[in-house]
Amino acid sequence: MYKVGIDIGSTSAKTVIIKDNEIIKYFIMPTGWSSVETSNSIKEKIEGYLKTNIEECKVVATGYGRVSVPFANKTITEITCHGKGAYYLYNKDCTVIDIGGQDTKIISIQKGKVENFLMNDRCSAGTGRFLEVMSNLMGVKIDELCDLARTGKDVTISSMCTVFAESEVIGLIAKGVSKNDIAYGIVDSITSKVKSLCSKYGGNSEYFLTGGLSNNSYILENLSKKLESNVETDELSHYAGAIGAALSAK
Repeated sequence: MYKVGIDIGSTSAKTVIIKDNEIIKYFIMPTGWSSVETSNSIKEKIEGYLKTNIEECKVVATGYGRVSVPFANKTITEITCHGKGAYYLYNKDCTVIDIGGQDTKIISIQKGKVENFLMNDRCSAGTGRFLEVMSNLMGVKIDELCDLARTGKDVTISSMCTVFAESEVIGLIAKGVSKNDIAYGIVDSITSKVKSLCSKYGGNSEYFLTGGLSNNSYILENLSKKLESNVETDELSHYAGAIGAALSAK
C-alpha cells in the first residue's frame, strides 16, 4: 500500500509518497490563501500519479494546515514528523533545526525518536517569513539576498520584531548603507536567533537543517559558523515533515 505524507505549511505544501519504505514521488506547491483548496489540488495530483483513488492510500497530514485535509486518515504534529523525517534522511541522532515560514523549531533526536523540542512561535523574526519580508523590501529574491550577504559585513539588525526590523532596514537604506552589508545584517539576525534557541536548548552538537532554507548554502555556512559545528542537510530536507508523515502512515 502507498503511504502519503502531506505537510501543509504557512507558505508551501509538501507531499511525499512512499512505497516499501522508499520515496517514489514528491512535489511542492504554494499553500495559497486556502489550505482546503490546496489539499484538494494535492489529492488530484496524487490520484493522477498513482492512477488510483486516494482511499487506496494511507494518508497522514501535518503542519499548519493539517486539519484542512479531509481525506487524511490521521493528523500528527510537525514536531514528530520533522523529527522522523530528519532521522530518515540523516540516519543519525542529532539536533534538528527547522526554520519554517512562521516559526523555528529545535528538535532533539535520540535513539531515532524525538526526545525534546523548543519552538519560537511568538514572533516571525528569525523565520523564513522574516527573510521573505526583508527580501521584498530589498527588491531581491531570497537566494539573491543571501548571495549579497556573502560579501557584506559589520551591520547588526537588533530588533526582535519583524515590523521594527523592517523600519531598521529602511533606516539603513536611507543612510546609504550598501545592499551587501544590509543583506549580511538580515541573514546574521536570523542565524543569531537560531543560535540563541540552540544555546537555550542544548542537545546534540550534530545539527541537521530542515525547512525551506535547508538548501541555501550561505545559510548553512553561516549557521555552522555561529554554532561552531558543521550543519548538515539533504536535498530532500525541505520535505522532512512530509516524509515523517508518510512514514507514520501505518
